[in-house]
Amino acid sequence: MALRNGITSMLRQAAIVKQHCPASRLSTTTTMHLDANNNDLATLNKTRLDTTEGKSLNEIGLGPMDRTKDFDTRIELDVQDDLTSFNGVPKEHTKGRTVRIYVPARNQMQSATNNSHLWKLDFDVRERWENPLIGWASTGDPLSNMQLNFKSKESAIAFAQKNGWEFVVEEPQPAWQYKHKSYGYNFSWNKRTRVSTK
Repeated sequence: MALRNGITSMLRQAAIVKQHCPASRLSTTTTMHLDANNNDLATLNKTRLDTTEGKSLNEIGLGPMDRTKDFDTRIELDVQDDLTSFNGVPKEHTKGRTVRIYVPARNQMQSATNNSHLWKLDFDVRERWENPLIGWASTGDPLSNMQLNFKSKESAIAFAQKNGWEFVVEEPQPAWQYKHKSYGYNFSWNKRTRVSTK
């Protein structure tokens, strides 16, 4: 069935070429492949077209197709993505989890604002116990020590909703603006900048 459809489409293309091109510029070679019972296995149409003059392949309909003009509108559905049904994560790690979305505080050392550009997502802490072998804290929760980074708050919220987690967003505190002062401000006549110890 697929072979007949392929042969039909090749014959249609050859008919289009014959319709738009003079017979002097067109030569078609048809090769028949037969099996032992003389059944048609494949028909190969080899069409040679002299394109030095006349119409091009795009003009006669054999060029590449532009499918973007057929789908110029985008369909948007009001359905939220839910990956919890087929992501393979056990339900005890997806149901009832609360994640925190926040921007870390600025470092007081020389890095300054280096670690405050990304939004972080971390999970609530579940049961922990002391390991009797060496005294370390152990947990059976693989998500409690995981921390994810996002470039925006919206992408972190969308990721939490897609995985079915409840989330809490902590907005960053506004940075304190320093008031720049000059050295002469220490000796201003109307400012009490020095406290006497006597």
